[in-house]
Amino acid sequence: MRIAVRAGRTVVISPDGANCVDVAKASDGAFGPDPRAVYWAWDAFSAWAACVQDFGEPLLIEELGPPSPDPRQVFAIGLNYRDHVLESGLQIPASPSVFTKFTGSFAGPVGDLVLPAGTVDWEAELVVIIGREADRVAAGDGWSHVAGLTVGQDYSERALQLAGSPPQFSLGKSYRGFAPQGPWLVTPDELPSSLTITCTINGETVQHGDTSQLIFGIPELVERLSAVVPLYPGDVIFTGTPAGVGGTRTPPRFLRPGDVVETTIEGIGTMRQRCVEPS
Repeated sequence: MRIAVRAGRTVVISPDGANCVDVAKASDGAFGPDPRAVYWAWDAFSAWAACVQDFGEPLLIEELGPPSPDPRQVFAIGLNYRDHVLESGLQIPASPSVFTKFTGSFAGPVGDLVLPAGTVDWEAELVVIIGREADRVAAGDGWSHVAGLTVGQDYSERALQLAGSPPQFSLGKSYRGFAPQGPWLVTPDELPSSLTITCTINGETVQHGDTSQLIFGIPELVERLSAVVPLYPGDVIFTGTPAGVGGTRTPPRFLRPGDVVETTIEGIGTMRQRCVEPS
C-alpha cells in the first residue's frame, strides 16, 4: 500500500504511482483528510486502504508534500552506516547518535532547494514513519509499530552544523526545504528486507548504498528511542546516510546553484530538487 499527501489531504496511490484517490471522499469521511488523524487510526485505516481499487484521479508527483507533514516528533540518526563512519574517520558508535530536524524544514519530493550558503551537503536517507504508538518496545516488535517507509534527504549546511562546541547539528540541518520526503509512504510488506539507496547530482552517482549496512536497523532504533520517549503515530525517523557525502571528499564538494539532486530508494521512488540561489 502507498499513501501520500496532496494539498494537505491524504490520498491512496495506485500501484503504478500514476493515480490516486482522496481518502476522505472515498471513505465518506470515515478517515482523513488530515494526515496525522490517519496515522492515529492506522489499524482501521490500513485495513480499509488495502481494499481500495478505484484510483480515479491522475497524480503529479509535483503536487505532493511529505507523507507525514506535521509529526509530533522528528528523530535523525547520525553515523549509522559503516562506510559513512569510515569515510568520516570516526569510530563505529556503540549507541545511536540522535538529533532532530525541525518541521519547518519539511518539503515535498520535488521542488527548488534554496542554498543559504556555499557549504550545503547532501545525505540520502531512508525515512521511517511510525503507525502505532511505541513505548518501551523491544526490537523484536519494532516493525509492528512502523506504518511505512519513504525517501528522504538530510540536507546539511556544514558550516553552521559544525560551528561552536558542541556543534549545531539540528539547526544546521533545518533550513527551509532541508528535509524533503516522498514521494509517498510504502508499507513494509511491499518492500524487500534490504533496500538500495542512490543519490545523483546532475546525473552523476555520488551515493550508492544498501540498508543492509545499517549499524542500528529499524527495529533497534524503535527499541532504543522508545526506551527514552514514547514514539507517536506520524513520528518521523531519518535513519542515516551511506557513504558519499560531499564534506568528506578531498577536496570537499558542496551543492551549487543549478545542480539537480535526485534521490532514489529501491521499491519506493525518487525525489528531485533543483538547487537555486536565495531570491
